[in-house]
Amino acid sequence: MGDVLAGIHATWEFDTDSVLIRFERGIRTPKLFQSLRERRVPHAALSSVTLTPGKRGTVVLRAVPRPGADPLVEAAAGQLKDGCDPYRLVLPAERETLAEYYADELRARLGPDAAEPAERFLVAAPEAPMQFKAYDGRAGFDGQRVSFRWFWTGASTAKWKAGDQTFPVTELSGVEWRSPEAFEGYLRLVPRGLENAAPEPARSGGGAGPVTDPSAVRCPHPMTPRPSRADQDPAAVVFGLGYGPVHESLPFAAAVLESVRRNHSAAAVPAAVLASAGRRDPADIAERIRHLGELHLAGLVTDDEFSAKKAQLLAEL
Repeated sequence: MGDVLAGIHATWEFDTDSVLIRFERGIRTPKLFQSLRERRVPHAALSSVTLTPGKRGTVVLRAVPRPGADPLVEAAAGQLKDGCDPYRLVLPAERETLAEYYADELRARLGPDAAEPAERFLVAAPEAPMQFKAYDGRAGFDGQRVSFRWFWTGASTAKWKAGDQTFPVTELSGVEWRSPEAFEGYLRLVPRGLENAAPEPARSGGGAGPVTDPSAVRCPHPMTPRPSRADQDPAAVVFGLGYGPVHESLPFAAAVLESVRRNHSAAAVPAAVLASAGRRDPADIAERIRHLGELHLAGLVTDDEFSAKKAQLLAEL
């Protein structure tokens, strides 16, 4: 399409295969938008497009992402308020006809799998390195490792006993983000091997004994049951008034989640390659058998050698 539609707080630029969303910078623009700056959303990442009346003489054009297509949306898990939804473009009501035109154009470009969850992330995650200040510590992410450095004024005794933490993304299976705008918000990492483990019941004093999980990937720190409270979990930082704001902690969670998924996918590739490595191209096998037959007819290969080598080649199919 190559056209531009300017709305309140954002501008959408329509390309042949994607929509480039550029967010404005200003005191009235939500801080999350300012943090994201811009996002390119492939048409393949969208499931539908809607146009609805907005507040105070506006209309709202919204592109609905497919489940699993955007790490930011996956990390948010439905907790974002409408005003912070990066897929909403608010326009003056007099632009409704123009907005309807672009909505129809986008709908016509939705892929055949629009109604299905995406098999991988199609929208780029915010880039590392990044960090933010939580209530009980500082969280950092360099693209490969997540680190928590505790504050003596906020961290629990359990976290102080555990010490500062570093988690390679290869040893994580996911991220849990609870909005700081909700009660007891937090960012919590899920170590591999504990994906389905029920949180340990809360105990007085917050103590927890180690457990052995044969399916767990060994980490530098021992695997223990997940505490029921984030303030007792060394794999979590908790938010508070002014700590872990959405525009800092959510992009952080999305970047970690994308890196975890990418590393899991990369780890699965060698196994698939090894599984197929033992099988040769049938055309290549046929050509080698034909050449072997020519050698046999020429008397350069004995009957036993021909039979043995032919059986070996056929076994590679």
